[in-house]
Parts: sequence; structure tokens; C-alpha cells
Amino acid sequence: MHAIKLYNFPRSGHAHRVELMLSLLELPTELIFVDLAKGAHKQPGFLALNAFGQVPVIDDQGVVLADSNAILVYLAQKYGKGRWLPADPVGAARVQRWLSIAAGPIAFGPAIARLITVFGAPYNAEDVIVRSHNLLKVIDQELSKSTYLAGDEPTIADVAAYSYIAHAPEGNVSLADYANVRGWLARIEALPGFVGMPRTVAGLQTA
Repeated sequence: MHAIKLYNFPRSGHAHRVELMLSLLELPTELIFVDLAKGAHKQPGFLALNAFGQVPVIDDQGVVLADSNAILVYLAQKYGKGRWLPADPVGAARVQRWLSIAAGPIAFGPAIARLITVFGAPYNAEDVIVRSHNLLKVIDQELSKSTYLAGDEPTIADVAAYSYIAHAPEGNVSLADYANVRGWLARIEALPGFVGMPRTVAGLQTA
């Protein structure tokens, strides 16, 4: 089977979502490192793949797609055999809700908190950490009602949300008070084919 090219940066949670999905689907993958620190994502060759200059991008035999959540939808529909993205209207809507949360509150909460400590991004850490905890309280409550975010089976909703929540401690956002969230993370990590994102010794992540 042909390998799907994944243009990635190992410490990007957005790129990790796609790497994780490819691995869960057992799809052959060719990882292509995009050196964000050196501005490789702003060079003409990469901008031809994604005009927004962001990782991840995949190239599946000439099908070039950007945006992590859009790529998750594509991979689930093409290769997921109905398992990762429900076809029924209610199930699909539940997943879409969490993709929106991943692109909104998760991106502007735990993801930004980690950007501050790991990459030195100029945001107000106190505000971002409060925002992150407000979000985690809601997610913890939601996970008291179901095994996974969109129901009792894993979907791309879980893949989209996993990376930045799992690495929230790197941004000084403790997961200690959220037993349901920690249980959910453990269930994701126990899935066949799981691959983690490299941990960074930053914030509360000390080892």
C-alpha cells in the first residue's frame, strides 16, 4: 500500500492529531519534517501545499489536504470503515461539536498555554490557564456520561482533542482535578496503534 506523506513538526499538537490517526488506521506514513523554527512553513514550496503556511498537510497520492480536523474527516471517511466518524446525523453532529471545540476552546486554552511555556509565545498566561480550567471542568463533566467524547466508541473527536489536553501540564495546566479526563486519556493511550507526541520538560511536566 502506498505511503501517505505527512508534513509535520513533531511538537505540534495539530500535526500530532494526524500522525495519531494515521497510526490508529495502520496506514503507511512518510513523515516529512517541516522546520517551523527556521521558517520552512513560509517558503514558496510549502505555501504551494498550504497557503496558510501551517502544518499539518497530507499528500495522499496527489490528494493534498491541510487543516488537521479536515484531514481527520478525510482519513476517517476514506479509510475508517465507518468506525471513526458516524454516518448517522446525530452521531456526525456530536463529532462535529467536538471538532469545533478542538478548533476553538482547546486551541485557545491548553494549546496556547503550552505555546507560552514551550515556544515563548506572548500571551497572558494567567488568563489562558483560567480559560483552560473552565474548559476542562466541562469536559470532565461530559466524560462522566460517556466513555469517549462523542459516545461509547472512539471517534475523530477524541483524536482531535487528545494531543493538547494530554500535554496541558506543559503549559502549567494541571489535570489533577479531572479524574474523568485522565481516565479518557488513558483509554486513548491504550488503543491499538497509539503513538504519543514527544513530551517537553516545561511547566508542570518535569520528566
